[in-house]
Amino acid sequence: MLLRMYWDGEVNPSVECPLGDFFGVGHAQVSHFVSAPLSMITPTPPILNRAAMNCFFPMPFAESARIEVENQCDRDVWVFVYHVSCERYAALEEDLGRFHAQWRRENPTQGWGSFAMSDPYIAFRLQSVEEPVWDIPNLSGEANYVILDAEGQGHYVGCNLSVHNITNKSFTWFGEGDEMIFIDGEGFPPSIHGTGTEDYFCSAFGFPGKFTTPFFGVSLAGDPATTGGRWTMYRFHLESPIAFSKSIRATIEHGHANDRWDDFSSVAYWYQKEPHRPFPPILPVEARLPRPEVQHGLADFEAKARPITP
Repeated sequence: MLLRMYWDGEVNPSVECPLGDFFGVGHAQVSHFVSAPLSMITPTPPILNRAAMNCFFPMPFAESARIEVENQCDRDVWVFVYHVSCERYAALEEDLGRFHAQWRRENPTQGWGSFAMSDPYIAFRLQSVEEPVWDIPNLSGEANYVILDAEGQGHYVGCNLSVHNITNKSFTWFGEGDEMIFIDGEGFPPSIHGTGTEDYFCSAFGFPGKFTTPFFGVSLAGDPATTGGRWTMYRFHLESPIAFSKSIRATIEHGHANDRWDDFSSVAYWYQKEPHRPFPPILPVEARLPRPEVQHGLADFEAKARPITP
């Protein structure tokens, strides 16, 4: 099912997302969590994949608003109930940005091969003289997973990121990818360059499993012991929005220096003045469905591996 929103008669939607992903959980699953702008309320474990899904992002419009939900399933939806609240004003503040949300997926991300044959922890424990695992830098960000690529003036207020860990190797942790956020067309290094995926989502040295806070957390957790399975993390910049005047490109590495072949999907949330750049066509249903819960060896990907480019 797809959620779309249009403001003030625009032709291209400002919001286009699979329904569950928009409300904070990927992989076509539901999970009980509560954050400041989004929540899902459901029993644990969920019953029939049902949940109350809530959104509290302000969504201003001057003349009209259109919210659509399209059923692209192969059968009728058993039940769908909704409630929309709005406030009316004599006039809208001048130049008030409009709410946007966009879903993306890369399945799998395009990694490279030789790094995955190593285990940095083994090298560390053996006090190896050289640690080639961490010596390979990413000095461009060009191969990063793209969360948001927008033009115009506005501010980025956060995202959720869903990862299906499918790269089976001795070092299974997917969280070594740095976030890199490029503002107004800047080159490398970007204005914001973090130290790892779990750090961007306000954790460190891995995730403890599922946890939720108003601005950051893990809404869906795989196995914390092996980091296997499906994960969804969220981070909202409501108290510290990331402003841009001309453009923004919010990205994150898939593993250290983009070594990993995992299934990444995301929803970016931002405000900007209209018009916005039209979104790429949404992937068809068969390309949005979750992968089977299986692990793949590196040999499955090595034939397609891109070369290492420091």
